[in-house]
Amino acid sequence: MQTLKHMLVHLFRDTDNRLIMASSPIVLMHILSLGVFFVGFSWVALAIALLTYVTRVFALTAGYHRYFSHRSFKTSRSFQFVLAWVGASSAQLGPMWWAANHRHHHQHSDQPEDIHSPVTKNLFWAHIGWVMCRAYSAIQFDRIKDLSKFPELRFIDRFHILPVISLIGTLFALGVALQHFAPQLGTNGLQMVMWGFFVSTIAVYHVTFCVNSVTHVVGKKRFKTNDESRNSFWVALLTFGEGWHNNHHRWPLSARQGMYWWEFDLTYSFLKALEKIGLIWDVKVYPKQLYTEAEQSAN
Repeated sequence: MQTLKHMLVHLFRDTDNRLIMASSPIVLMHILSLGVFFVGFSWVALAIALLTYVTRVFALTAGYHRYFSHRSFKTSRSFQFVLAWVGASSAQLGPMWWAANHRHHHQHSDQPEDIHSPVTKNLFWAHIGWVMCRAYSAIQFDRIKDLSKFPELRFIDRFHILPVISLIGTLFALGVALQHFAPQLGTNGLQMVMWGFFVSTIAVYHVTFCVNSVTHVVGKKRFKTNDESRNSFWVALLTFGEGWHNNHHRWPLSARQGMYWWEFDLTYSFLKALEKIGLIWDVKVYPKQLYTEAEQSAN
């Protein structure tokens, strides 16, 4: 309780935090999502919300994180574009901005230079505050020279609102069509947008943001690293494997983050399926010596 009280006091007394909350589009997203209480409920709308959640969490975890940030597998230029477009529809800006900041995080994890450390700053800042701050809106091009050579990625980063608009438009059109052709489903365009985009996006925000905040505070440390990264089953469950954060910080190049079969990593399972059908290849995993190190640390 004392920790929560300290966070709230800091949140509302700090001038920068108040300015952030008043000016950020993320605040508007949260406000607009309250519209879900005025559009009603239908099972088909809930199903679409779950579908857009699963699709976009995968695009962020497999695409933005494991591919664009760490290059843990290879793929074609066309599928690279698909990962970038779908990831951008989650309203977390473009893949180059995302990857540049994430690479910076790994270089300075939980050090004063780390822009979203709950260790050097606070849990609110690490979870969502830094995203709302305009000081970090610029792309650090020196960190993503391997990505900035692709004009289509530069286009998505510059016009990252387009994937968002396209998703909203698709959901609205689907709702209108279902209202006309299958009225028994009890849905409409606005309901589809509220559930399929706004509710789903808020959920995607907070589960992925938990990787920056929760997994540097709560959980177990399998490896001795230079930061406070930790493994969390619950965060892994919600983010399809991203919660094995201590594993990841010990070996960031691996496309697999759960080291053992019981460490839930749905993103890696999806990636293995994509590898089998030839959409991706050269999938990197943990080296054998890392398992030896894990066994030694357990004894």
